[in-house]
Amino acid sequence: MSAEDLELARRFLETLAAAARTGNREALVPLLAPDVVWEMPQRDLHGADEVRDEATWVAPPDDLDISFDDPELSDLGEGRIVAETRETYRMKGSGDFAYVRAFRIDLTIRDRRIARYRRGPSTRARAEGSVMNATQRPSSPVTT
Repeated sequence: MSAEDLELARRFLETLAAAARTGNREALVPLLAPDVVWEMPQRDLHGADEVRDEATWVAPPDDLDISFDDPELSDLGEGRIVAETRETYRMKGSGDFAYVRAFRIDLTIRDRRIARYRRGPSTRARAEGSVMNATQRPSSPVTT
């Protein structure tokens, strides 16, 4: 079961990244349990339909392009997967660096669907102190 859970986690994270770039959350729904619990710093959502309809922050910013590092996945067993990753934001048009955020995603898989999604600060980045946490966005782009 562990290999199947890891494959589902990878597919879900790829689909989530695509939704963040395009704003199309519909492709997430088949991967979610009908009673999924989606926990974010902004708010919690309950059910696949609520995620599709109300997770409005899973959309591209008007002024920024977003890219994601490949996640580092850890299988904790019993359907629990942890992903550590980073998202990089660049100014639309110029491609100038704006900022980067590291975060951790905790997934619980049940019956080959995502039953719980929890996003929070990266434990790795917090230890490194090198990037913003999952809840920060600067009011203006950061230059390097």
